[in-house]
Amino acid sequence: MAKKSKEVKFTKKEINSLQQLRSDYANVELSLGKLEIARMQSEQQLDNIQNNKLRLETQYTTLQRTESQIVSELTEKYGVGNLDINTGKFTPVS
Repeated sequence: MAKKSKEVKFTKKEINSLQQLRSDYANVELSLGKLEIARMQSEQQLDNIQNNKLRLETQYTTLQRTESQIVSELTEKYGVGNLDINTGKFTPVS
């Protein structure tokens, strides 16, 4: 036959320390969750920066090709020389 256990009542101080421990765990878990969300948001921002960088690098390369094409066309049409972009005056090189 099993012996019946005697019920024990914890002291107020013991209950308070256990409640404080539970509260501390909850606060740490909440802080870890907030930290993880901040990390995810930072990674998303970094991804956006990298995507924008790639887009701008592609745009820059396209502009370089366009510039090269325009220079070739103008050189073929007018020869080698200097252009004042503000006045539109072209001075051929002899």
